[in-house]
Amino acid sequence: MKERLDPSAAKLDNKFHCVTFILGEDLFGIQINSIREIIEFEGITQVPMMPNFVRGIINLRGSVVPVIDLSIRFGRAQTQLKPTTCVAILSLPGIESGYSDVGILLDAVCEVLEIPMEDIDPSPNFGTSISGDFIQGIATIKERFAILLNVQRALSVAELSAMAESVALLHFADDAEIG
Repeated sequence: MKERLDPSAAKLDNKFHCVTFILGEDLFGIQINSIREIIEFEGITQVPMMPNFVRGIINLRGSVVPVIDLSIRFGRAQTQLKPTTCVAILSLPGIESGYSDVGILLDAVCEVLEIPMEDIDPSPNFGTSISGDFIQGIATIKERFAILLNVQRALSVAELSAMAESVALLHFADDAEIG
């Protein structure tokens, strides 16, 4: 018998509310309460010495927001910018008990869905190039698998900060050896 996704993760109506989107050839979903807004892609300012999955920063009404390329974060090729490319702005629990805004590049947004919890399978132990820690569950939408992401794990602000710091330290160590 299959074990299902923990129903306590859903609201009282026992449904998983999510926004589905395309990344590469795959369909993904993110729980809607993590998404602050979705904006058109209008360019990014690249920041030197950041991990390759940090594509840069954007100015969102006076706030600096880092933009993550989920495709690279998941060990895939860089997201190719197209007319349908957009940025989802997520509000994630941050350092020091606040929230941090993080943008993620998406190839295209599909739709907002309510998926009954009983229709969501747990993340598989194999067969995906994405770490199982990032996957909250798998659902079938219109005869296609959708990977439901756990964005708190996939985009942990503390983890991303630690990675950026370690990359900077490695870069400085390499410079010291050369000089």
